[in-house]
Amino acid sequence: MITGGHVTPALAVINELKKDKTIAIVFVGRQYTSDSELTLTYEYTQIEKLGIPFIHLTTGKLSRVLALETVTSLFKVVIGLIQSAAIMRKHKPEAILSFGGYLGLPIAIAGYFARVPVYVHEQTIAPGLSNRLIGNIARKIFVSFPETVSLFSKKRTLLTGNPLRPEVFREGNKPFPIVSEKPIIFVMGGSLGSHSINVHIENIISELTKDFVVIHQTGNIAEYNDYERLAALNIKNYHVGPHVYQDNIGWIYRHAAIVVSRAGANTVFELISLQKPSVLIPLPWSAGGEQEQQAALMERAGVAVTFDQSDASAKLLDLIKQAYKNREQYRRNFAKLRHLIQPDAAKKIIAAIIPKPADHERH
Repeated sequence: MITGGHVTPALAVINELKKDKTIAIVFVGRQYTSDSELTLTYEYTQIEKLGIPFIHLTTGKLSRVLALETVTSLFKVVIGLIQSAAIMRKHKPEAILSFGGYLGLPIAIAGYFARVPVYVHEQTIAPGLSNRLIGNIARKIFVSFPETVSLFSKKRTLLTGNPLRPEVFREGNKPFPIVSEKPIIFVMGGSLGSHSINVHIENIISELTKDFVVIHQTGNIAEYNDYERLAALNIKNYHVGPHVYQDNIGWIYRHAAIVVSRAGANTVFELISLQKPSVLIPLPWSAGGEQEQQAALMERAGVAVTFDQSDASAKLLDLIKQAYKNREQYRRNFAKLRHLIQPDAAKKIIAAIIPKPADHERH
């Protein structure tokens, strides 16, 4: 049973697991982008494409802030625990692998009380509350950054690196009819998109497309209507999509001169692996300030510049031009971060959960 909020490394592990036909996989996640709208999540569409059973879970986030929303969310956490206990009874998993976030917590707790081995992967440099709690009951904790090892039990923590989806290394399919010879900029805001980034890009898109082709992943949250609004602009050299799917991501990464993005751990590891210069816009309220720390790590290495989303859009335009101008220097600096890339991260995680017969014999 695989669960958690970070779907991209989960997909990398699932792709590896699917090579073993003796293993059955079920995924527990969020089918809709929010409880109030019926827009399908990116994780649901991708898991469905793989033919893996998807189990929708309703739950809430833990918070240290006392407010009405906190009480409502706490009630949803209780619902999540009840649903998770029912999921355990119905599916009887032999192991649970969580990829963090509030979605993984109730499943991990229910699994622990059902005596199912729980494993967790911490993608970020600064663990959030949910993963710190899961770390107390997990049989093994897999981490991506060397700095994170000391934040969990040393006996149960393994530095595996971050599993990367193989599609980013493939040529992939061209997603839009791009005919211009101008350099390509890829803008993305995570699986749900980022309204703040979308607004900034909207403010500067007329200037940006004078020098660049822009591929923009907007997300599809109905509350903001960003995709429909931006697609309706119908600007030359501006290509908009709510999601970037697995069969397109390799082409976009390969042809993008620079990337404008949040500073999520998965994005950071993909940028390092592919040596893509970037303008990073860390999510201000990310757990433990993880995105700010990850963006700072990239900026210190000289492979990215950081934009604060509270600043003026004109500054973002200047930083994009600066990053493009200095892209060759940025690419050379990626050598400083090579140590962070662990080959075969997905295989290492699977081997720790499902030892090969020879491993059983040695023990």
